[in-house]
Amino acid sequence: MKAMVLERQGERLKYKTVPRPEPMEKQVLIKIEACGVCRTDLHIIDGELKNPKLPLILGHEIVGRVEELGPGANKFMKGQRVGVPWLGYACGRCKYCKEGLENLCDNALFTGYTLDGGYAQYCCAHEDFILQIPEGYSSEKAAPLLCAGLIGYRSYSKAQEAERIGLYGFGASAHIICQIAAYEGKRVYAFTRDGDREKQEFAKRIGAYWAGGSSTMAPEPLDAAIIFAPVGSLVVRALQSTDKAGKVVCAGIYMSDIPSFPYSLLWEERQIGSVANLTREDGKSFMQVAAKVPIELHTTAFELCKANEAIDAIRGGKIKGAAVLIPEEDEHAA
Repeated sequence: MKAMVLERQGERLKYKTVPRPEPMEKQVLIKIEACGVCRTDLHIIDGELKNPKLPLILGHEIVGRVEELGPGANKFMKGQRVGVPWLGYACGRCKYCKEGLENLCDNALFTGYTLDGGYAQYCCAHEDFILQIPEGYSSEKAAPLLCAGLIGYRSYSKAQEAERIGLYGFGASAHIICQIAAYEGKRVYAFTRDGDREKQEFAKRIGAYWAGGSSTMAPEPLDAAIIFAPVGSLVVRALQSTDKAGKVVCAGIYMSDIPSFPYSLLWEERQIGSVANLTREDGKSFMQVAAKVPIELHTTAFELCKANEAIDAIRGGKIKGAAVLIPEEDEHAA
């Protein structure tokens, strides 16, 4: 099969022909129809996330159809459309799994990081960690739901009681969560790169009550803020805009250092927290929401072989919504 392969961190991906994977016990082989490009992929490429499997096929926002069932796999049928998220395996035995926190599992495996992912024509995934995709979304549009949506939704759930919510970094996750929050009657404040009027207008069009640059203060105190951009200084900026007892939720897997700030910004029972990975229950809950809320997903499609161009576009903030890779048809398929 064709795949985009990371051979060494810090280098560009290489378009190669590699062996098609064979499904092992309780795994299914999936013919990939679309795979989203996530900012986490950039952190892996750049070496900010250490110790990936190398060589590695990146990608953890995978949508495709079951091609083959491995030994003992019986939860899905051949031809069924499924999604593969970041959490690829949890042991079920460690203290975190037993406490319902499999997202913190000591023995977890992650798609596109410690397991090969979806920058390819095919991938294998454990059937217990695959999600059903709601009808009404094309595979290209559904791909961002598998991480931008899931991690955004877990972050949003940490602040769900808030009525005034700030979203810092208006990319793939924020454009999904903005619509869900607006649908639920929340007042959303979108913070983009300074001067990015186009993205600010986009945010208001899809439900934001207000949009402005990330260096500006919110026009009124926020009950909660979610930081999607991997910029530590935004935590301080969000605290400055957050009301008493407010929450600042850091949604990224990586963030630059948070600068020092006066205790007065944290006082009055403000909280700073983080979100790590996801659970299968997160996935099921979010897909039920996605089936109910008419989420308008904005994607830019790239051919699989042009994954480096998609990565460059995300790095430069040039993508409105999400970037998605579309593999070419398998020339050997019957």
